[in-house]
Amino acid sequence: MSVAHAPAARPSLWPAAAGRVLAGAVLLGAVALLPWLTGADPARTVLRARSADQNSTAAELAAVREQLGLDEGPLAHLAHWLGGLPRGDAGVSWVSGEPVMPQVETALSVSLTLMLGALVVTALVAALVCARTVFLGSRRRLRRDRAGATAAVLAALPKFLLASVLATVCGVWWGWFPSSGWDGPQSMVLPSLALGIPSGAMLGGLLDQALPAAFHEPWARTAYAVGLPPGHIARNALRRTLPGMLPQLLPTVVALVGGAVAVEKIFNIPGLGRLALEAAVAQDLPVLQTATLALVLLGVSAGILIRALRQALLGRPLRDGALPALHRPPLTVPRSLRWITVACALVLLTLVTAGLLRDPLQVDTAARLLSPSLEHPLGTDALGRDLLARLGHGALRTAGVALVVTAVSAVIGLLLGMAPRASAGPTEVVSTLPAVLAGLLIAGVTGPSVWGAACAVCAVGWSPYAAQTAALLEQERASGHIAASVALGAGRLHLLRRHLLPAVLPAVLRNALLRLPTTVLVLASLGFLGLGEQPPTPEWGRLLSENQPYAELAPWTVLGPAAALVVLSVLAVTGSALGRQKGE
Repeated sequence: MSVAHAPAARPSLWPAAAGRVLAGAVLLGAVALLPWLTGADPARTVLRARSADQNSTAAELAAVREQLGLDEGPLAHLAHWLGGLPRGDAGVSWVSGEPVMPQVETALSVSLTLMLGALVVTALVAALVCARTVFLGSRRRLRRDRAGATAAVLAALPKFLLASVLATVCGVWWGWFPSSGWDGPQSMVLPSLALGIPSGAMLGGLLDQALPAAFHEPWARTAYAVGLPPGHIARNALRRTLPGMLPQLLPTVVALVGGAVAVEKIFNIPGLGRLALEAAVAQDLPVLQTATLALVLLGVSAGILIRALRQALLGRPLRDGALPALHRPPLTVPRSLRWITVACALVLLTLVTAGLLRDPLQVDTAARLLSPSLEHPLGTDALGRDLLARLGHGALRTAGVALVVTAVSAVIGLLLGMAPRASAGPTEVVSTLPAVLAGLLIAGVTGPSVWGAACAVCAVGWSPYAAQTAALLEQERASGHIAASVALGAGRLHLLRRHLLPAVLPAVLRNALLRLPTTVLVLASLGFLGLGEQPPTPEWGRLLSENQPYAELAPWTVLGPAAALVVLSVLAVTGSALGRQKGE
């Protein structure tokens, strides 16, 4: 075999394995320090979780400290917990006194079942989003670009709001499925829909943007010319583009195990995310450590499985460095794209301008939960405050913080994704870490603040972009034109500037814009727990969180902020599509 056609050397697995161990150890160490980082007395927190006693005596607190051995410090507790794991002993709960392992095993089995149901819904929604592109592309009839507005709308739907609507309409009003509890397969239908629809729209939107490049490749044109059936062309196009999207399954779907807390609460599901959050709030360290370890192991296992699936789909061309590069063809911009962008911009500008002319903090208890009218175009909330005013005054803060957090997360993910072997482990570990847990850890050091919450989201929000960057770079480096450029003497800087970054940045940007509404909602969830933006500051995510209990009685209290969030998402996606077309 000649040197020119020798297969590429198989990369060492040690850097990724070491990264997984190191990231898991750092995370478990940080969790072990949580009761001491928060500044609150762990004994008082545990005692309050046991009996809700607000006025604990000094003797009671001393007894709890002695019972739990809090004076020994976090390292002694961590060592004792680790020593029991090989025997299957994770200790007992500080709050309930029951063994930890059965609790975590039960919660994990529930969350995995729910994750599988959400994965089915995610796949179906993603298939529907990109069905038009697959149909037209496999028949060589793909001429017009897509705005992506439908995917943006579905991806921007708040999961907890969608869960509330499904529970009320399909569970309570129509009685189709159980609206609460976990009693059998029927109990997973509504929560799977609430979790899977936004996730499927996000993944489908990413796949829909990648497919035109696959249908534009020479093999696709040749297959069509020789009369191969459209189904054959469609399957090969999906096989070509799915590997670049598969890494998004890790932070998007697998994270549902740890990040579905709001949906689990609405449907009263005893999942692992809910167990971890309740343990973190109560500072129940043995339960929290064991739940965190389960999430870490799940993330690592899923990451290894997804990587193996990517290797199988791409096959020998990836290993031999003979993978054709994907180049998106020039497509006609639909006129509706410009109209949608302009309409969304005008709607947001009108809402913000009208809201800024009103007082967002004025409380009128006689005007509680009023429906929309000329005086209050979006109605009022539970305190009688004008929702239009709060929406307008919260626009700049909401969009500004969310854009900064999204940009920082994307840049961090891009930089880490350029070192895939070193960042693979941390990416897998962080992808399943709930942002709420990161918020509790960071708030323990910095105190509750909007920028502390922003740092917490950045600490976990980079993983989708790192996974995507690593996957796309691996494929791009295996393409023939990179080998040709190297043979002609191109240096690393030239390859990065002229080949690698142009192949990665558009997809990462699209991903970031689709995830912008999710960033808003995660920041809101941290503020709702007292870790971020504090009331009465108006902020869109906080408006949704505060008014969610009144969604059935007064739906207008959540429709306004939700609609504004959807319009912002559509504006971001369609605006980026117009910018891409001008660049081409």
